Amino acid sequence: MSDSDLKEEALSKEAIIAQQMLEEKEADGKLRSYRGILGQVITVLFIIWSAYQIWANTIGVVDAMSMRTWHLLFLLVFTFLLFPAYKSERRSRTIPPIFDIVLLALTAVAFFYLLTYYVAVAKRGGYLNKADLWIAGITMLLIFEASRRACRSLAILGLVFLLYNFLGQFIPGTLGHVGFSLKRVLTIMIWGSQGIFGVGIGVSATYIFLFVLFGAYLKYSGFSQFINDISLTLVGQTAGGPAKVAVIASALLGMINGSAIANVATTGTITIPMMKKTGYKKEFAAAVEAVASTGGQFTPPIMGAVGFVMAEFLGVSYTKVLVAAALPAFLYYLSLMFAVHFEAKKLGLSGLSKENIPDALLVLKKQGHLLIPLVVLLGLLALGFTPLYSAVVSIFATIAASWLRRETRMTWRIIVQATVEGARSAITVGMSCAIIGVIIGTVSLTGLGLSFGYVVLRIVGAGQLYLGGLMVMLMSTVLGMGVPGVAAYVIVSTVSVPVLMQGGAIPMAAHMFCLIYACLSNITPPVAMSSYVASGIADSDQTKTSLIAVKLGLTGFILPFFFLGNPILLLGTVEGASLLLILRAAVTSSIGVVVLAAGLEGYLFDRLKVIGRILLVGAGLLFIEPKLFTDLLGLALCLVVVIGQLIQRFSYHTRIRSQES
Repeated sequence: MSDSDLKEEALSKEAIIAQQMLEEKEADGKLRSYRGILGQVITVLFIIWSAYQIWANTIGVVDAMSMRTWHLLFLLVFTFLLFPAYKSERRSRTIPPIFDIVLLALTAVAFFYLLTYYVAVAKRGGYLNKADLWIAGITMLLIFEASRRACRSLAILGLVFLLYNFLGQFIPGTLGHVGFSLKRVLTIMIWGSQGIFGVGIGVSATYIFLFVLFGAYLKYSGFSQFINDISLTLVGQTAGGPAKVAVIASALLGMINGSAIANVATTGTITIPMMKKTGYKKEFAAAVEAVASTGGQFTPPIMGAVGFVMAEFLGVSYTKVLVAAALPAFLYYLSLMFAVHFEAKKLGLSGLSKENIPDALLVLKKQGHLLIPLVVLLGLLALGFTPLYSAVVSIFATIAASWLRRETRMTWRIIVQATVEGARSAITVGMSCAIIGVIIGTVSLTGLGLSFGYVVLRIVGAGQLYLGGLMVMLMSTVLGMGVPGVAAYVIVSTVSVPVLMQGGAIPMAAHMFCLIYACLSNITPPVAMSSYVASGIADSDQTKTSLIAVKLGLTGFILPFFFLGNPILLLGTVEGASLLLILRAAVTSSIGVVVLAAGLEGYLFDRLKVIGRILLVGAGLLFIEPKLFTDLLGLALCLVVVIGQLIQRFSYHTRIRSQES
């Protein structure tokens, strides 16, 4: 990739619409740009921030609170510099507005105080004087203002939780509490380790930043084009090839960048027009891209960095999370792949012509070396190195691999652009994690998690795991709407995991349940962000696109309830489970999602009648449940439908032959 390539912007209609939709749906898409020396200074600051994060997470000796404080300081500085205070603000500037200059000065003063006096406050046992309280109050206001710009919906949710600390005393019943003073709340939120400087900003300063940066380096090395080309060689000529390319490419890219919306805007400009040109309806094409982009957030090996957060919460190795997520992610994409296949067969669609398909050996020869960073990452993780060390080594491996061929060589300018884009992409997620600290601090201070669990148990009854799961599903979908995947998971798991565990779920199943539903909120009406962006690119009806997306992603909505009560589907989580039992569960559940896709699309070997669709949907659900009786019953239902289809086809051919004779 040459420097000139980086300057070129896609001028197609779809690319322009994608950018407009991205600006509308994500704060990242509408940043200020600075002319002159300030623009250069900001670039240098991004490089310094990235270098600091790499140093602090590898060879540097920095205590956790100092690293989190510096990380949040950089986040606030960049937010006030780049994110406009209001929508109609002029974006092209030479200096920030006066108001933001004041906010930047307050940020510098507040964080200088925090870095200087945090240890002293800790030695006083948390006793705060007036200066400490003033700094805490100013810091809280700064964080909420920055969050309002970078992640508005989450800032509103954080404000609701913050007010609950003061107004909960007026709420009757289990969800009420005795109330807390402003001093107590500020102590927990700012000067404690359970609030804003707690686990949320901790994962942002470590896993999230480094893996977002790694994703940016992969992008600029040409990895995205390689994924698209290799996907074309694998499935481009099959029935509905472009849709299958969208599934594979979006899955692989989505697990790296961790943003379903950005993934749609990036890959959708290529895949959606291809699908429409092949013959898919525009709503279906948009829905395929939205569903494929959304699943990447819970797809190993990277899982958009959320897997590392889950491992931290569970206190287990990342390998266990990776293994547990493998089968649900595989089933999700297997179902989607066959759904687009059956739809193509039903519509009589073919794949792309051979001249439009790149040669597989040529693609591997020219671009195969771009897989080296992923191989390095997985190899280091398998050898027991920490995810942070593995991510940093993989970043440098990306640069080294790009130099193996002139076409992909990353020059210094490209490296700078990758660094700037990676750091800039981490701002919104980082501010989301900061405001999550308010939510986690509130849950910790008020005991809201336990209180909510008691309320749910009182409504559904003790031991009612699936009814409790249904309530958690609804809450997870709502709380995850419009929120980055990592942030959505942290919010949802904080409140919902205790509910599921009280109902009898094992920790891994409870966390995976919350993760999947938090991610699927991207395609769930009424705030189906991924579906809406894809709809804008396809020029389709938003409501129809969202409903089709829910149908295509139905496996993702159904599967968590199966592994909630029977975690054999989360590989490696059931101690003592035989290899034969695990293999049978994997095979039958795979058959189940294929059969389910056939029933939902109305096609198996031929078009299905209503009764056949109902039987296949039922058979699919029975296959997914990992029990021998349900598998045999599902097999019987499938045989009924298959025999019916064969008889139908035989009768059709007999009738045709008789007419010809």
